[in-house]
Amino acid sequence: MTVTVGQHFNAGSMLLSLEAMKMETHVAADRDAEVEAVYVVSGDRVQAKELLVVLRAVEGGVGAEVPAA
Repeated sequence: MTVTVGQHFNAGSMLLSLEAMKMETHVAADRDAEVEAVYVVSGDRVQAKELLVVLRAVEGGVGAEVPAA
């Protein structure tokens, strides 16, 4: 996971991926946004409904997509 606070994303850009039972799930931004807070680091074990990243909506995206890990 390479998402950092202050990073901008367009709607649909991948933010992070989760792995469970050898299956990978990608999490994408649902709107043009800036990362306001990150509560996990790569390799952390997370629980259902745990807050991972906080986004703040922005007007117009900037196209800074995080590459797949």
